[in-house]
Amino acid sequence: MSIDTTPQSPQSPQSPSPEEPGTAWWSLPPDDAVAEARSDAARGLADADAAARLADVGPNALVSAPPPNAWRIALGQVGQLMTLMLIAVAIVSLLIGQVSTAIIVAILVLYNVISGTRQELKARRSVDALAKLQTPRARVLRDGSIRLVDATGLVPGDIVDLEAGDLVPADGRILRAANLETQEAALTGESLPIPKGPTANEADTALADRTAMVFQNTSVTRGTARIVVAETGMRTQMGRIASLLTEVDSGKSPLQRELDGLTKVLGLIAWGAVLVIIVIGAVRGQSVEELLFLGTAVAISAIPTGLPVFVQGLLSWGASKLAAERAIVASLNDVETLGATSAICSDKTGTLTMNEMTVRTAWMGGDHFRVTGEGYSFTGQMLGATDEPVEAKTLGLAISLPNDATVSTEGVVVGDPTEAALIVLGAKLGIDADAARRDFPRLAEVPFDSDYKFMATLQRMPVRGETRLVLLVKGAPDVVLGRCTSMLTTDREVEPVDADAATRELEGMSAQGLRTLAFAARFLDDADEGRVAADPMSWVGELTLIGLVGIVDPLRPEAKTAVEVAASAGIEVRMITGDHAVTAGAIGRELGLGRGAVSGAELQGMSDEELTERLPDLHVFGRVTPDDKLRLVRLLQAQGAIVAMTGDAVNDAAAIKQADVGVAMGSGSEVTKQAAKLVLTDDNFATLVHAVELGRIVYAKITAFLRFQMTQLISLILLFLAASAFQIADGVALFPAQVLFLNFFVTLFSVLAIAADAPPPATMSHPPRDPRLGIVNPHAVAEWLGYGLVVFLVSLVPLVWGPDAPSPDEPSASMTMAYVIVGFGTVLSALMMRRSPESGLVAPIAAVAKLLVWPVLIIILSTELGFLQRLLGTVSLTGWQWLECLVLLLFVVVAVEGDKWIRRLRAAERVRMAEQRATTHAPPVA
Repeated sequence: MSIDTTPQSPQSPQSPSPEEPGTAWWSLPPDDAVAEARSDAARGLADADAAARLADVGPNALVSAPPPNAWRIALGQVGQLMTLMLIAVAIVSLLIGQVSTAIIVAILVLYNVISGTRQELKARRSVDALAKLQTPRARVLRDGSIRLVDATGLVPGDIVDLEAGDLVPADGRILRAANLETQEAALTGESLPIPKGPTANEADTALADRTAMVFQNTSVTRGTARIVVAETGMRTQMGRIASLLTEVDSGKSPLQRELDGLTKVLGLIAWGAVLVIIVIGAVRGQSVEELLFLGTAVAISAIPTGLPVFVQGLLSWGASKLAAERAIVASLNDVETLGATSAICSDKTGTLTMNEMTVRTAWMGGDHFRVTGEGYSFTGQMLGATDEPVEAKTLGLAISLPNDATVSTEGVVVGDPTEAALIVLGAKLGIDADAARRDFPRLAEVPFDSDYKFMATLQRMPVRGETRLVLLVKGAPDVVLGRCTSMLTTDREVEPVDADAATRELEGMSAQGLRTLAFAARFLDDADEGRVAADPMSWVGELTLIGLVGIVDPLRPEAKTAVEVAASAGIEVRMITGDHAVTAGAIGRELGLGRGAVSGAELQGMSDEELTERLPDLHVFGRVTPDDKLRLVRLLQAQGAIVAMTGDAVNDAAAIKQADVGVAMGSGSEVTKQAAKLVLTDDNFATLVHAVELGRIVYAKITAFLRFQMTQLISLILLFLAASAFQIADGVALFPAQVLFLNFFVTLFSVLAIAADAPPPATMSHPPRDPRLGIVNPHAVAEWLGYGLVVFLVSLVPLVWGPDAPSPDEPSASMTMAYVIVGFGTVLSALMMRRSPESGLVAPIAAVAKLLVWPVLIIILSTELGFLQRLLGTVSLTGWQWLECLVLLLFVVVAVEGDKWIRRLRAAERVRMAEQRATTHAPPVA
């Protein structure tokens, strides 16, 4: 089906609007709904009228905004500050004759621009994928005859026929229905098919409870219906979700925002240093050539050319690790965002639960039974009070026969999921449902209908060793109980029904969030067969209650553990679902979520201020709409939380796109996956928690790299400023070639060593970092300045008190010693600063040390090999000069490791005092 990409004017009837339609169609009687739609239930619309309406309201299609221009996006990427700084580096490199460096940086700029452009172009795919969901054809009554038309041609007022297997082509008011059920999980999150009928609902009925309506792109699982089209295109519920998607701007990731801020700081430092040094040189009367040479040297020293490469490389590594764990990220920046996650809003159905209905408990003849096994697997048993397996094939037949679903041994279900759960229970009692239906065929049946809420089948089946004519009934407990006069005991004796006991049991099951069904039977004489077959409905009375069952969509086995891990990591987990609040609350308790459950109706009755105040005490949200989910995510973000939102249905898409980390399940809708930043291909909530851990590891490595990188930059800037201020070598502390050599060879291995370092211990045992603190924070800046100052001071020593006078015109031992100290300082910094405040000189250290051997060799060779001496402006050093360099570097080790040791002592003292206060104020033990 095509999608209209023509921009709509604000006055157009099809303009996206997240508001509810003006008419509460579900509250109107069928005849009034037809009249409101200006239609004719018997003949439908006339062709001319339909054509006029189509011209007025537009096609039944989802409107997609024109895609952004790729060139404009690319220009925006070029205009980013870091890209401009890299371009400046390339130009500077050309000016000093470093052509190869200029080419490398230019390639890096090109890669960054292309990558950023592709990521922004991807943002339009969510609504486009949503448009592809619409059904292509519909059976429409026009001018008194049924015809097939393209769904895009439907208009409000059309009369449409639906049957099992159809996708609903537009939002419609049901006029008549027979045994109609629709699957609305994609829209509302409700896991079970919804019985539908023409009976009107109250005007304030929530979306998930509007049984008089069918909605676009939901599916008909049972029965037939005739509807009048109420809303089409962007005015449907699916269109409202598309509108929400177009309005959501996911914004930049925390890392993007922080690196943008850091880039500005670095730009000010770098170009400020260049300006100061050039001004000092100009005041002293240095020539333009000398100033250009000095300025380029300082610029190359001050601009972190390796920053984008390292961050992109590390994020790429994280993305690869995630992919190996069955988690696919849409953008490299999303890897780091995961590590900042402080709140997870999870859908229930199919995410925390298996989306496989399972009988968990049963009540038969006044006794309780526990059912083992999960999902649609036949493995499991029904156990009595002493945990002895129940063998009751007659009971299994009574449960299995009044069902139409089939379940294969591989767990493949065809039909209603609740019926599938009953088929599985029958299998656990020793009954093959398919074989039983063949052996005991139906002689008559009363199909399930939402009006009377039960199903009945007439069969001949074995009862106490003889074949009896039995009418088997299953349905809503209140309805079935009302038709029962007796009940079976566990000894298969018949006694008067204990309605009070059954009601108490139902209330207990409901309080646990279980869906309940009742089973009953009527034992008939053979002579009654003809009369029952002629009118089975009239015989559904004077029933004998067989029992009650409680059904649940069970938790994924790993979900509870994952929630516990998240809690230990300081991450609040909330469950947001379209299911009933009671059911959701029971699942929340089983998961171990925090206190507080609320329904969508209660949620909508709160102002943003009230909801924000109550959020710390609310962890389960039931019967919510797509708007509610989006609102919750936005309120959490307004409080400073980094929010991950999981889901698998279309109704989750807008909230997933709004979230900092939108997480879709691999089995979910294409729309949700396109809106998401992370797709879990194994549908495993635990994979998300592991992804958060990996994101934290990536962030820790990025902060370690920045600690290392900024220390080097600050030390070099201070070195050039001091050389200019004290007129050492005319301000040229190191030759540009030496700085470039260190940046592109020595630093490379140092960066690899940081990346190869083992993950910090107890990554998931501390709270998430505060994204408001950012990478550039007072503590981090103090570290950078302190460590950089130490490296600067020891590098300055040979320039001031070295064996000869350093000169910008010829190599010298003093400048070579300064070069060696900066180079070895780079290696030592990588080793020590890979961890903070933990020591960098303790195990695990082997992998890092192996990598750092290479830059040490490179530095030594660069001072001894003739061609490198000529290229870099170095000279050979004596043994004493090497020793002096190593002694000076010991000051760096003592300063850095000493600072970290003091910080560890202070942290331990804070913990000790906190524990002491807790002990002092603890209540007395009874």
